[in-house]
Amino acid sequence: MSAIIVQELLDKTKDFSLNETLVFLAEKFPGKVIFSTSFGQEDQVITDFIAKSNTDITIFTLDTGRLFQETYDVFHKTLKKYKRPIEVFFPEAAAVENLLKAKGPNSFYDSVENRKECCFIRKVVPLRKALAGNSVWITGLRAEQSENRQDLNLFEYDGNFEIIKFNPLLKWTLEEVENHLQENNVPQNALHKQGFVSIGCAPCTRAIFPGEDIRAGRWWWESSHKECGLHSAKKE
Repeated sequence: MSAIIVQELLDKTKDFSLNETLVFLAEKFPGKVIFSTSFGQEDQVITDFIAKSNTDITIFTLDTGRLFQETYDVFHKTLKKYKRPIEVFFPEAAAVENLLKAKGPNSFYDSVENRKECCFIRKVVPLRKALAGNSVWITGLRAEQSENRQDLNLFEYDGNFEIIKFNPLLKWTLEEVENHLQENNVPQNALHKQGFVSIGCAPCTRAIFPGEDIRAGRWWWESSHKECGLHSAKKE
């Protein structure tokens, strides 16, 4: 059934603009379309589109407790510019307390398994809570961000979270993203001007060097797929 719905969405919206697709989804799934933002460049583009579309699409963010101050700054600026609420989901306090008690505050540096455990507690569990009961999850994924995202579709079914994903910027280039932000005076994270492209938790993110992969600044000490579990679900 999920595959049929995805194909219907692909067929119906193939000639739609991004704004037309947002309006269509909001009308087809009233009150059940949700957008997750981390206030990165791609997410700010989508926030701009959603705000201007004046649709009933919920915007939310995950506050892991380890974010950069610059991320909170752009969060605040975004609220002031668009005058629409952004829901916030936190990790379960007991789970964070138990993790720090057992392994300390920086266990994620010790192994990939430890890092994924931290990501699971601080990001995946809150995300499950945020997505529960919704039909469509809008993301800021772009194909050129990593090899893992090259085979994504505009619409797809996420079997892990049991929800349809909409990736509106999938084929956008970084240049197109930056042009939209500049032309529309969209708030941006100040860290982007300091070499940070993909921005996550403060202890797990660094600026990238010229010629490095766009995801090189995330968990830079690892030789891994550079994913936290939010967008690595099996497809059905």
